[in-house]
Amino acid sequence: MKKIILSVIMLVGLAFTAQAQDISKNALGLRFGDNGGFGTEISYQRGLSKNNRLELDLGWRNRNDYKNGNYDDKAIKLAALYQWVWNIDGGFNWYAGVGGGLGSYNRDYYDGRNYNNGTFAFAAGDIGIEYNFDIPLLISVDFRPEFGNSDYYNNNYGSDIALSLRYQF
Repeated sequence: MKKIILSVIMLVGLAFTAQAQDISKNALGLRFGDNGGFGTEISYQRGLSKNNRLELDLGWRNRNDYKNGNYDDKAIKLAALYQWVWNIDGGFNWYAGVGGGLGSYNRDYYDGRNYNNGTFAFAAGDIGIEYNFDIPLLISVDFRPEFGNSDYYNNNYGSDIALSLRYQF
């Protein structure tokens, strides 16, 4: 009987202390997507307040197009986003953000006709959903449209849908 009463008191105490899940202070991992060849990004999130954070992503690409363009294409891109996070239920959150970034590319054609390189800047948005596990793992899916200057891809627009896995600490 004492064990039952003690168990009830503990459950009632846990119910009163339960609250919405906060975002972690730090999260580090990988973002897997495909934005004009930027297939993988190293991703870092820094919690700024209870429901705001900063996300920094460093992406790179190295691809060859022998069939259509006969070129070797290398690029690096850094994106920074300010995000607002809202709790849906339990470990589920959704988020939206704005930001931008910089990048550099180098394209060599194998037939010797052109050598193309440059830098670009872009503005970005972000919307996604995430699940915060009881272990220090955060998994998310998001959509990110990006709009850039004249050196940003071919039509000044790029977007991707990405899956992210991050370790929280």
